Amino acid sequence: MSLTKQLWLTIALALLLAFSGSLYIGLSSFRHQIEQEAEIRNRLNAEALALIISQVSMTPDSIGQLLATQFDSGHYRRIELRDTQGNVVALHEGSKPPIEVPSWFVNLANIEAPAGHATVHDPLNRYSTLTFESQPDIAYRPLWLATLKLAGWFGMLCLVGLLLAAWVARSIRRPLRRLVKQAHDIGNRQFITTPEPRLREVRKVVKAMNRLSESLAEILGRESERLDLLRKRLQHDPVSGVLNREAFMKQLHNKLKCSDRQATGTLAMVRLSRLGKVNESLGQADTDMLLHELGQSLAQVGRLVGEGVAGRLNGSDFALLIPSSSDTALVGEEIIQRLTTLEQAQQETTLTLPSALITYAQGDQPSTLLASLDGALANAENSGHLVQLVAKGARRLTLFNSHAEWRQALSQALEDGVYLGRYPVLDAQGQLLHLECPARLRLKGKWRPADIFMPWISRLGFEPLLDLTVARETLREINRHGIPLGINLSPASLRDGRFMLDFHNLLQGNREAARQLWIEVPEVMLSHDLETLRSLGRELQLFGCRLGVEHVGREFRRITDLEGLGLSYIKIDATLVEGQHESLDQQTLLRGIATLCQSIGIIAIAEGVANLKEAEVIFKLGINGVTGPGIRQLGRPGSQAQFID
Repeated sequence: MSLTKQLWLTIALALLLAFSGSLYIGLSSFRHQIEQEAEIRNRLNAEALALIISQVSMTPDSIGQLLATQFDSGHYRRIELRDTQGNVVALHEGSKPPIEVPSWFVNLANIEAPAGHATVHDPLNRYSTLTFESQPDIAYRPLWLATLKLAGWFGMLCLVGLLLAAWVARSIRRPLRRLVKQAHDIGNRQFITTPEPRLREVRKVVKAMNRLSESLAEILGRESERLDLLRKRLQHDPVSGVLNREAFMKQLHNKLKCSDRQATGTLAMVRLSRLGKVNESLGQADTDMLLHELGQSLAQVGRLVGEGVAGRLNGSDFALLIPSSSDTALVGEEIIQRLTTLEQAQQETTLTLPSALITYAQGDQPSTLLASLDGALANAENSGHLVQLVAKGARRLTLFNSHAEWRQALSQALEDGVYLGRYPVLDAQGQLLHLECPARLRLKGKWRPADIFMPWISRLGFEPLLDLTVARETLREINRHGIPLGINLSPASLRDGRFMLDFHNLLQGNREAARQLWIEVPEVMLSHDLETLRSLGRELQLFGCRLGVEHVGREFRRITDLEGLGLSYIKIDATLVEGQHESLDQQTLLRGIATLCQSIGIIAIAEGVANLKEAEVIFKLGINGVTGPGIRQLGRPGSQAQFID
């Protein structure tokens, strides 16, 4: 039984008992008072009339007339005069008046007025006893009206009491509901705190729950920081703070192999020339500080322009990888600005900081790209202090030659519709979690992968239109086959109000299919668009969609902050997965990430799994799912995992 019902029943029972007790006491007092007054009146009237009869010599007729007059003047049931032998000399009895009250109330009140007796001192000894008996029935009506008034007052008190009970119960239930929700959230590994209520007893429980939630969140926070330190030790150069050569080359390899928008971009290289002489001039400590500032400057360019990462290839060479951005002029300008600032801040020696840039696309070889950059960098180094050159890359297929042609071709392709690729994501039992569905557009008679058209999609601002077209086709496929599918949404689309409205309406019209829709956003949103991501999470929860973050690596330390975003899963970047079966440190890192994800109820999926051996180790570490070129053999025959492009 609920707290409100218990309070209502308690107050109603208390008021009922109070009413019953008041009614009983009131009836008893009123009845006793009436009976006492009637007895006194009957006795006094009988004695007065008996005295008259005793002192005045009266004939029987005159006595009868006197008794009749007295009977008519009051409310009497009976007036009786008896002689010395007990015989009735005169008798006057009235009929019982109608009672306008319920019979049960009459039986409950049961008023009995005692008769009054008086002795007649007749000198002739003719009369002996005079009896007066009142009519009590007339007292029932005022008593009934008083009882109704009392019941009305108690009814009003009962109503007020129930309203107060409802208010009290509501003031108690509100913090209790928050407390229950907090307990459920902690059970679901969401460590939130709730405001403390005014009710002292509940406040103590809320304080204890808040301390528990904060303690668990603090423990997870410390664990994520520890794992982030381990990741930095594995992947980062200790002097400059950017990626070391091995980690940077993994990033480059993975970007050149992927088939999404990150398959194209810009690769830059910067060299601190004559590092030995700089070291002699500044000393070891200042030289290390200079290298650190150079590395962080390039990292800032990467964060400013896009999802770029910086790395140190050797003692004096730094590289910057910026996926999804082929605008070498913009990237080059940002690099020159920071190199100029770095050079001007150095007063003790002259710095030579040449730079070179090149665009890359899917299928390019890392060695070829770096060789082209190295040659351009050598020419820039011989030309001046801050010279920057753009290296020529491999000749690539050029579908269209101008913005106008690209705009017309992409508009037509989006109007014609997209084709969805299908790449499985499997769990430890080989069952399908969902199919990744990268989009392909039909350009010049062929279905082209994203690396061909995504740079122009971004340049022309077509991301919202493309994402909406992909979402519409994906929901259509789910309705047709009933298989969970995953798509990517770009930050530009999520910041577009028109897209969000159209996307909401699309999900509203496909509620059943939306429950099998997995939506991924890039990791960069965790640091740049957290509020947008939070808003998206609330929106998708209304329709039962799953929200995830792809390519998680640098920002996984923020995993403990994700429980309020409505995230269902993360995909761990391939650079953290590649080669982990041969590295105990990488295994420790992945095991820690899996534990953190389990602690907050998020599915952890490893990207870029190359073979079955890697997949087996990954599942032993606690990762929930895998995706990549080496997992097709995991899919069981006849399962949904076989639905692969």
